Amino acid sequence: MADPATVTTPSIPRTTDAVRRHDTALRGFASDNYAGAHPEVLAALALANGGHQVAYGEDEYTAHLQELTRAHFGPAAQAYPVFNGTGANVVALQAASERWGAVICADTAHIHVDECGAPERVGGLKLLTVPTEHGKLTPESIDREAFGWDDEHRAQPQIVAITQTTELGTCYTPEEIREICDHAHERGMKVFLDGSRLANAAATLGVPLREFTTDAGVDLLTFGGTKNGLVFGECVVVLDPGAVRAMKHLRKLSMQLASKMRFVSVQFEALLAGDLWLRSATHANAMATRLAEGVRAVEGVEILHPVQSNAVFARLSHEVAERLRKRYRFYFWDEAAGDVRWMCSFDTTEQDVDAFTAALAEEAARG
Repeated sequence: MADPATVTTPSIPRTTDAVRRHDTALRGFASDNYAGAHPEVLAALALANGGHQVAYGEDEYTAHLQELTRAHFGPAAQAYPVFNGTGANVVALQAASERWGAVICADTAHIHVDECGAPERVGGLKLLTVPTEHGKLTPESIDREAFGWDDEHRAQPQIVAITQTTELGTCYTPEEIREICDHAHERGMKVFLDGSRLANAAATLGVPLREFTTDAGVDLLTFGGTKNGLVFGECVVVLDPGAVRAMKHLRKLSMQLASKMRFVSVQFEALLAGDLWLRSATHANAMATRLAEGVRAVEGVEILHPVQSNAVFARLSHEVAERLRKRYRFYFWDEAAGDVRWMCSFDTTEQDVDAFTAALAEEAARG
């Protein structure tokens, strides 16, 4: 065996056999997940590479992430990096509930509509959905399902789940979240916040992250990274350690424990150590506002919800939408009604927005 002192690390080639297989000029408005990684995030990943670090979260980067998390959310906050948003939601909901627990959420909630039943099938939780206006729960709507705690035949409401910003692009105020938290806590329930676009909410509200989370009474949340410039990775952030149990075991059980966790944690450091998280979200929101202002002037287009983040929901004729989709990628939200969703991201430009608006006007003029 060679003497370790004489072993040298092979030089890393400056080239790769991988080939760029997409047109980098192609733009779309389907999802903020379509955007690539922010250059500052890629630079952070390069910094974290090389050498050996302890696996499974016992590395220097994950340790520092705890400091950053406490700086933004308060001294009791604990961060648990995970791979993706659905995994983050399932882990968090499991940690704050029992096997017979139920979660009250909006009927538009991502955990209900877009996670393939994972909270119920993987998490073992019953979702109790209620209709909302613009995707926002209220104390009154929560009470439609907040009952039956002594009934052994009924799943027990233990968590109120809200999304910030909502799936319809709207934003809760700190006061609205505080009312929900007070209402839920008075009834013995915890409050979970799906924060896949938490940075966009802070940009809209113009307040620190803790003002509408920790200080408002939220017990735990997920903090989105992928939609705000990360390559991959989300975080479960526990704000009240007394509200959860067995987080580290549930993260592993749910297949969300990264062995090379430093590469998730350093991306969040790139976001949170400075103002990248806020810069990117503020820009995406501004582009959505510009888009909404532009499309409002197009005949036959109706804006469906207040534009308070990086999302624009609109209604237009199915024919116009289909023709426009051949030029720009986006999704129908309700195809039968002609409802669509247009999303902006950290790398959306004014030129992108204006070109899209012009294309929409052209297609609408064709009838």
